[in-house]
Amino acid sequence: MSKPLHVTAHAKTVILERQLEFDWIERTVRNPDWSESDPSGLPTERRFGRIPEREDRILRVIRLESETEIRIITAFLDRNARMPR
Repeated sequence: MSKPLHVTAHAKTVILERQLEFDWIERTVRNPDWSESDPSGLPTERRFGRIPEREDRILRVIRLESETEIRIITAFLDRNARMPR
């Protein structure tokens, strides 16, 4: 069974402001094209996914996973993201 997603107040705000669809975020979190540790040093992770509905732009979702849930910290279309080779 997959863990529930919890969206922080900040993430809810930016999702609306940036006109992101929640299913894009869930798709990216649960099945990313690639992921990497967040360099901030916190136990967060960056998940990246191509969004065909937005001309294949790359969505970056910052998440924090616990034993019981996946917390969405923020999300945005990342102009500089490049899939690793």
